[in-house]
Amino acid sequence: MTRTLKLIVLVLLVILLFGLSLGCGKVWVPASAWFSTDPRWWIILELRVPRAVLGLALGATLGLSGAVLQGYLRNPLADPAVVGVSSVAALAAVAAIVFGLGSGPAIFAAAMLGAGGAVALLAALTWRSPSAITFILAGTVLSSLAGALTAFLISIAPNPYAVAEVIDWIMGALTDRGWDDVTLALPPMMVGAVLLLLTGRSLDALALGEAAARSLGIRMGRVRLLVVLGNGLVVGAGVAVTGVIGFVGLVVPHLLRPIFGHRPSALLLPSALGGAALVLAADSLVRLAPGAGEVRLGVAMAMIGAPFFLGLLVRERGRAWI
Repeated sequence: MTRTLKLIVLVLLVILLFGLSLGCGKVWVPASAWFSTDPRWWIILELRVPRAVLGLALGATLGLSGAVLQGYLRNPLADPAVVGVSSVAALAAVAAIVFGLGSGPAIFAAAMLGAGGAVALLAALTWRSPSAITFILAGTVLSSLAGALTAFLISIAPNPYAVAEVIDWIMGALTDRGWDDVTLALPPMMVGAVLLLLTGRSLDALALGEAAARSLGIRMGRVRLLVVLGNGLVVGAGVAVTGVIGFVGLVVPHLLRPIFGHRPSALLLPSALGGAALVLAADSLVRLAPGAGEVRLGVAMAMIGAPFFLGLLVRERGRAWI
């Protein structure tokens, strides 16, 4: 099967899952009710279409981000959260909720400012160092510090309702997201995705090592800027609107690498399509859980991703002993 045909299959899968996302839920809406006077059509138009659009955009950008980071860091365990941007964006949004600064656009603005601050700090910490190891260490420090500060804010929150909202938001979900959320999140996600796609040729050169990449004319500062800014925009916008949803960027590139090959640039577009398919499928399944409520998407992705991550660790450790 050629690469083009494989991509077409992935596109068809995304379209199929997008349609399934529109129809499934606690209230099933059959295709006969679409584009009609049936009142259930408004469920699709006002609730499920924006939710599906967000799921598609979030999955695509997280899958793309994971593929770029694994290529840039040359580490199969890299994930968008490794740069610390998602943790700092979550910290800023939690602060907005705990201190009652508002909801909706205010939380989005806080999360994007947090992501921007994380990007600036990360660039300042790693700008003069050409090594990817420094990049990993700086991201780990940011992530750990942001996680600790988030827990601190929750522990001192004066309002128990704010604590409940924070915990619900941290678990990550696409529930009750509307067109306003799409309008806020989609532009930065699209800009970030374009920046990440521009790294393809540089990632191929980096597979030979940093010294070889420089000898081929790759400017490491430019690549790092594209990676950091791209991740800041897509992860920041995603966290701002849906909360923390992890493991997409870790799982998808590994699933698609045996199909599309190990060349980093060849994996970028498939990872975007695969991430969209994974999030749309997971979001459809969480709606079908028994009971009145839904399983949170972030929880479901953690249940999928954590065993997958453990399996990768065991495999990498086994290779280290060989």
